[in-house]
Amino acid sequence: MEYKKEKFNDYNCMRLSNRSLSLWATLDFGPRVIALIPQGSSTLFAELPDAQIECPGSGMYSLHGGHRLWYAPEIPPRTYLPDDDRLDSAEVENGFKVIQQPESGTCLRKSITLRLPDEQPYVVIDHEILNLGIEPQQLAPWAITMVRPGGTAVLPQQTAFDEAYGCQPNRTINLWPYTPLSSPYLTLSDRYIYVRANMKEDKLKIGAPNPRGWIGYAIENTFFVKLAGYDPQAFYYDRQSSSQFYCDPGALEMETLGARVTLEAGESVKHREVWKVFQGITFKPNDDVVDEIVKELGLE
Repeated sequence: MEYKKEKFNDYNCMRLSNRSLSLWATLDFGPRVIALIPQGSSTLFAELPDAQIECPGSGMYSLHGGHRLWYAPEIPPRTYLPDDDRLDSAEVENGFKVIQQPESGTCLRKSITLRLPDEQPYVVIDHEILNLGIEPQQLAPWAITMVRPGGTAVLPQQTAFDEAYGCQPNRTINLWPYTPLSSPYLTLSDRYIYVRANMKEDKLKIGAPNPRGWIGYAIENTFFVKLAGYDPQAFYYDRQSSSQFYCDPGALEMETLGARVTLEAGESVKHREVWKVFQGITFKPNDDVVDEIVKELGLE
């Protein structure tokens, strides 16, 4: 494992690498992981240097692409607060941490810790939100990865019964208002939900509770997987959608939510993802094919 200061696309960054992959976290804004590149390949992340969304009353939020940390619920005046200030960084075992300046409007401070435990193609990424204000705040950590278009996203559905006889519903699928069920980019299959990230216009978003704990994105014989814990007894925003996909022509977002918490003054919450990158994978949006991939890769 190696880490050092290095520029990526003219951004001042910290680079973390091993024999299998490299990633860059910016120091100029964020926190944001701006690139993830498997050895001998190109970045998996979307690069959107000019993409912006308006934060009511506070200017524009620059997306940039890559991976970011937000917090739910999505309320534009709070969620889209600009994060253009320079970050601090600190070395940790097997990696480093990037730390945002506290948000002036909320007194919340975000940080991301990245670790490469060994030489394998996986990353442990811890997201933390600290309440530096004097009032309690209710929220949930929300980890969002913008991958470049051209691939297919996979969200596993629950297949186990919730009770002994299989007489009660065991799945919930949530659609955002701008998501047409007739979308040609969306496929609801028996065991998986697929989103094809080759949209030319419009947008869609879909989410679900995800006790199986992983979501994936297949592009050019690479399968990128994010794993995150799920607590069936906890409350998750967005109708229990612990895993979500958003898609538009510029990128597909792979999103995981932590459970809702109330942060008292001085308290923090952490949300861990594990990223795994598998290469040489022949993918088809077919349940039997995906079942074989899941078994081969030991995802369940």
